[in-house]
Amino acid sequence: MTAEVLVAGSINADLVVPADRRPGAGETVLGGDTELLPGGKGANTAVAASLLGAQVAMVGAIGDDANGRLLLGALREAGVRVDLVRTADRPTGAAYIVVTPDGENSILVSPGANSALEPSALDGAFDDARVLAVSMEIPLPTVEHAVIAASEAGVRVLLNLSPVAEVSERALAAVDVLLVNEHEAAWLLGDADADPRGLLELGPFSAVLTRGARGALVITEDGTTEVPSPEVEAVDTTGAGDAFTGALAASLAEGATLVDAARLAVKVAAISVTRSGAQPSYPRAGEID
Repeated sequence: MTAEVLVAGSINADLVVPADRRPGAGETVLGGDTELLPGGKGANTAVAASLLGAQVAMVGAIGDDANGRLLLGALREAGVRVDLVRTADRPTGAAYIVVTPDGENSILVSPGANSALEPSALDGAFDDARVLAVSMEIPLPTVEHAVIAASEAGVRVLLNLSPVAEVSERALAAVDVLLVNEHEAAWLLGDADADPRGLLELGPFSAVLTRGARGALVITEDGTTEVPSPEVEAVDTTGAGDAFTGALAASLAEGATLVDAARLAVKVAAISVTRSGAQPSYPRAGEID
């Protein structure tokens, strides 16, 4: 099996707790029952792309524990190739998520085995790939190595710079599509009111700025295109950005333009927020229209 989309990123167990509100500093708030779900920005992206019909391979790390086995099973069930997933001598990563009735969430991530993913994990991984989708939550040297090596191999690079961090100029210059949300863009540009076209001045060939319920902006040298999102009632926004990333990668791998790929991605993300959880909320190709 070849991989049209190669995903490098985190693999986490999501421990999700519903609550009426998120606790403040020093405060205890009672929540509902904890639900254990497959997650991690990388794994979420891989599953979202695979459910849309892309051939996907995952590069990541898990621990030799029950959560790791659960997550590998979820990836396989979604059709993601997992032979490039390594087992590290650390516990599988975990995300502790509080979800409030308005669908918003607060997330604390414990990286665990994700922190042990070394650049060498990408060696020889690009042979069949058309698109590399890479996100943070794994070591920055691994991210930068993946971006540069993929670009040199002729693979289109989609960097979801989340959580936002300072990436080298050389790596940013190798990025075909820089994907960030409004908060991440503000951090990168140093001003929440900055012109989003300034993202291209950081080095990437193009950029996509996600704006939640307002859809996305596609930014290229030719100008900026607004891509509106369908109006939906949000139940849980966990993993919506990863759904967008996976859909964008899958569509780009099929040869779609960036604007058309973003149009698909906003639909996939909109569907995902109407359902609970991250990976369990992602639609299959037949559900989009």
